[in-house]
Amino acid sequence: MNPVALRKTFMTIVVQTLSEQIFSLVRDRIISGKLPTDTAIRQDALAAELGVSKIPLREALARLEQEGLLLSHANRGFFVRPLNADEVEEVFALRLKLEPEAVGEAAKVATDADRKAARTALDALDVAASGDKTQVGKLNRAFHMSLVYPLHRQITVQIIERLNIICERYVSKHLEPAGRDDRAHNEHSALLELWSAGNSDEVSALMRQHIAMTLDDLRKQFEMEKTAKSA
Repeated sequence: MNPVALRKTFMTIVVQTLSEQIFSLVRDRIISGKLPTDTAIRQDALAAELGVSKIPLREALARLEQEGLLLSHANRGFFVRPLNADEVEEVFALRLKLEPEAVGEAAKVATDADRKAARTALDALDVAASGDKTQVGKLNRAFHMSLVYPLHRQITVQIIERLNIICERYVSKHLEPAGRDDRAHNEHSALLELWSAGNSDEVSALMRQHIAMTLDDLRKQFEMEKTAKSA
């Protein structure tokens, strides 16, 4: 490869890597609530703060829109997508239809390596839950997906992962009240134990209960917020 072509390739790799880094940084700010939902993201200010150009920033914002975390409005820019009760109902209803059965089927075919990966994912989630709360949503998704990946059904896995990505901010919201961390840990530990033992029906039923209880808690949180605003 000639020097010019090599330099272009290197520059492409650098830009892609930078865009990925920006994506992660902005994503963490959205999940943690550091970016408001009622004002457009100031791209000039954010690019200056991160010390990057607007090109990789726009790439990252476009990807965040694809993941459902941002909305774009013509001539107004990107906005953080607000959390809302209707989306909770839709997303969790879809998870209830797909995820419990997928987890149960995956338990039947999981290998020792799969079980080790799931244990590692849960350990990482527990560490974040007691420390860096901004990572909890992402690591909760990683644990849930570790129970699905052994299924090796590409479309099913992709759909469930997409739903879990949308759920990340709702998971963080769900864990706001005191005591929820401990309950989530206990439920996740029970899920992993049943899944690792290959108890397909039991882990499927427990996953259905786990998702349904989270949905019920979120319904109550949104209702309380609605009541507080109207008071």
